[in-house]
Amino acid sequence: QVHLVESGGGLVQAGGSLRLSCAASGRTFSSYSAGWFRQAPGKERKFVASISWRGGATLYADSVKGRFTISRNNAKATVYLQMNSLKPEDTAVYYCAAGRSLLPRYTETDFRSWGQGTQVTVSS
Repeated sequence: QVHLVESGGGLVQAGGSLRLSCAASGRTFSSYSAGWFRQAPGKERKFVASISWRGGATLYADSVKGRFTISRNNAKATVYLQMNSLKPEDTAVYYCAAGRSLLPRYTETDFRSWGQGTQVTVSS
């Protein structure tokens, strides 16, 4: 079982940046893909980005392409989400997830463990 803890959320103005981190415990985290999802108030949780086990392949939701960058440091068992040019519609709770596969995926069933989430609020 992988335990995930997100950090780095907060309040930022539109156009600003934030960097989320997800620290994992458990030996298998670095052997599988990882991802970020988000859930806005009153809406379903949605895919944001995912990354392969070595970091060489990534997937992004269309809504964040060109603005967000996912990366990982397996030596630190940590996954990051750099978020630039933030918009009010990016406001959500952001969740980190540990994948079941080597390659990046975008459906929730492809992920086996979830963090508690970190709140990101973008003001206009």
